[in-house]
Amino acid sequence: MQYRKEIDGLRAIAVLPVLLFHAKVPGFGGGYVGVDIFFVISGYLITGILLEDLRQDRFSILTFYERRARRILPALFAMTAATAVGAYALMAPDQFRDFGQSLIALAIFGSNILFWWESGYFEASAEEKPLLHTGGLAVEEQFYIVFPALLYLIWRISRRDRAMLTMLGTLVLASLAFSQWQSAVAPTANFYLLPSRVWELVIGSIAMIIATPRIAAPWRAALGWAGIG
Repeated sequence: MQYRKEIDGLRAIAVLPVLLFHAKVPGFGGGYVGVDIFFVISGYLITGILLEDLRQDRFSILTFYERRARRILPALFAMTAATAVGAYALMAPDQFRDFGQSLIALAIFGSNILFWWESGYFEASAEEKPLLHTGGLAVEEQFYIVFPALLYLIWRISRRDRAMLTMLGTLVLASLAFSQWQSAVAPTANFYLLPSRVWELVIGSIAMIIATPRIAAPWRAALGWAGIG
């Protein structure tokens, strides 16, 4: 899959409201929506990579994971090393112990589960969790464990886009319905855990299948600006 500079631009736009939300800038109380945009982007890109391999009959889960590791792990290791130095220098012993637990959870891509057990995302204690943002990474990694095999199975059942869209659309509706229910009965779990986030990632998958080859360039540009708005 070719490099998409406009998607990197969208990532930059998505991260800004998240940073402004955490900085408590007035007017950005909903800035955490940038996390949702990142999930859609991830679903879009991962599906493009997988479909390209499937259509060229070179699909390999091991190759997929190897590429993901090369893309994610160097930056992740650098970030955690720098954060660990700061945590050691600045944190009280009990805070540093909690930080160590975060490191262990991060190593197995279970940060979202740990933070769900500990507290809500919007509590004041979130400011004392320098690895809190890795909860979103954990959701994506858990999705990466399941989705390649699922997409491969769908591809083997039917190689037609319409059948793929029907199956993925069903998954989106099921996850979205679950998310709406969870938002009322367990809002913290709804924010952190994969089942109520799947629909966002798979929306990106559907966009990859239907958008680029069928929509003329001027309309794509107009829809892009509308989405930014």
